[in-house]
Amino acid sequence: MPPDAQLRPPSALRDFLRSEAAGGLLLIAAAALAMMAANGPFADGYHHLLEAPAGLPLPGLRAFTVHHWVNDVLMALFFLHVGLEIKREFVDGRLSTWQQRRLPVLAAAVGMAVPAAVFLAVSGGAAELQPGWAIPAATDIAFALGVLALLGRRVPASLKLFLATVAIADDLGAVAIIAFAYTASLNSLALGAAAGILLALYLMGKSGVTSLWPYAIGAILLWYAVLLSGVHATVAGVLAASAIPLVRTPGAPDSPASPLHRLEHLLTAPVAFLIVPLFGFANAGVSLAGTGLADLLAPLPLGVAAGLFLGKQLGIFAAVRAAVHFGFAGRPGGANWVQIWGVAVLCGIGFTMSLFIGALAFPHNPERVEEAKLGVLLGSFLSAAMGYAVLRLAAPAREGEESKQ
Repeated sequence: MPPDAQLRPPSALRDFLRSEAAGGLLLIAAAALAMMAANGPFADGYHHLLEAPAGLPLPGLRAFTVHHWVNDVLMALFFLHVGLEIKREFVDGRLSTWQQRRLPVLAAAVGMAVPAAVFLAVSGGAAELQPGWAIPAATDIAFALGVLALLGRRVPASLKLFLATVAIADDLGAVAIIAFAYTASLNSLALGAAAGILLALYLMGKSGVTSLWPYAIGAILLWYAVLLSGVHATVAGVLAASAIPLVRTPGAPDSPASPLHRLEHLLTAPVAFLIVPLFGFANAGVSLAGTGLADLLAPLPLGVAAGLFLGKQLGIFAAVRAAVHFGFAGRPGGANWVQIWGVAVLCGIGFTMSLFIGALAFPHNPERVEEAKLGVLLGSFLSAAMGYAVLRLAAPAREGEESKQ
């Protein structure tokens, strides 16, 4: 063992997989608790708590509620963490070369396009529902890895990494969708201020600043400027992450001298065990009072559920199958096609990102948001249950099978 091995922080990727899996199980519990709260004797208290005023005496923050703090403030930290993971993987991780990127990026791209197409087809193309096209496009990595954690060693490590890298590429696409598809109007002055702050963050990185507190101050100012600009404030998290310096460490995913690695480790536990479960609790509480089969089969919830459950698995599995068939990329090692299909099904768990996009898609129509939530919960539940069953029952890959094309 190298003399500095005990001093080196644990692998960011190993930490990520472990914490996301455990955090995913906590997210499942938080979602179940939210459903019980929204459909039990405390339903009024649950909704009053979320809508309680909690603003600050600043423009754009005076009308904030508890729900806004969860979705716009805490989720900005979630997106900061997502941005750090994306940058690390693309610059110095498992997506740092084109050969490594090909399969997960292709799978993520097709796995976002097909669910959107399924949504538009199933929802009938109604103009008032079209803003919801992106709701089934995202994968909830925490929830999906939480399900994988229940399967233990039945799932090859290569497939866990494949799921993680697809979800990271998926997150990048989701952030782009949020920034460009769900921005109605722009405040040019605030947008210019955001650009200036982001430039200052980049210049700090280029000048060798490694202390985290200057970046923290800059990230807060960037968040506020983006909020006032009209772009959703959480996008500031990803923008700030792109400016955090990273020290390359070939062969090891960490460096104590790297601000990005230090910040990522600081955020991993709070994001996995506090922020994401709080988001699930604040957004998964859907009242089922009076809800019948006709409500579940309405165009919006049915389109979202079909996009997640059918579109995701069809898009991702077809992309991997085609990539291997045409020699574009190799099959994940130690995995057979049934296991790959099972992981593709799990990618239909869109929970966190899908709920988030659903709220953005219909900002002034609470009834549509609730319908979208029904579709997200239904599609995610079906994907989790079927994905678990497929992987639980799948026979392990035979020796040498992974090398066959």
